[in-house]
Amino acid sequence: MRSVLITGGSRGIGAAAVRAFARLGDDVTFLYEKHHEAARAVAAETGARAICADVSDPEAVARAFSGLTRLDVLVNNAGICHYGLLTQTPLEVWERLFAVNVRGAYLCSNAATPLFLKQHRGCIINVSSMWGQVGASCEAAYSATKGAILALTKALAQELGPSGIRVNAVAPGVILTDMVENVAPEVLEELRSQTPVERNGTPEDVAQAMVYLAQASFVTGQILPVNGGFIIT
Repeated sequence: MRSVLITGGSRGIGAAAVRAFARLGDDVTFLYEKHHEAARAVAAETGARAICADVSDPEAVARAFSGLTRLDVLVNNAGICHYGLLTQTPLEVWERLFAVNVRGAYLCSNAATPLFLKQHRGCIINVSSMWGQVGASCEAAYSATKGAILALTKALAQELGPSGIRVNAVAPGVILTDMVENVAPEVLEELRSQTPVERNGTPEDVAQAMVYLAQASFVTGQILPVNGGFIIT
């Protein structure tokens, strides 16, 4: 049985990941920030432990990890987005996106690494985005944070590989979660029509990719696109 910690696990991709790893019999803990009822529901459904913690807060992350004596898989999923022109993106919004999406991944990876080093093994799975790969108009802040996650993934894979720790990322495409709830239906339909598999993605699609990366012992430093072929590089 593996010990798995997933950030942002109360909804969307994170909740799907909690369910996927729990179905495999893993011992799952997940962090969440605000959605208490959703977190309780996921915990009740899966048997996972829910911890309320803002991943951008160093003290909150330290408390969350303090109860762990072992960790095999860390999934850095917690993230927020912003849609708007760069000139319509206030500095505090830009900084909040970097705090959650990038500093959160840094803090959690930093907290997990000593546990991994004791075991001489471990796995980090970061959640980026296809917009981190190619950028998206009116999503400069979000794209920048997800691009940073790609660079972090590749750097950590080289740094931690000799210690038996693998680091990979998934780069989801259009996934039907709360993040796209404000996107007009006609826009979602256009995105669907541009996707070779002729559908938008689900949280379960991304969770399946995470499960693969968690057990792929000869895969590290890689970015796994989960976008239905929307972007082929």
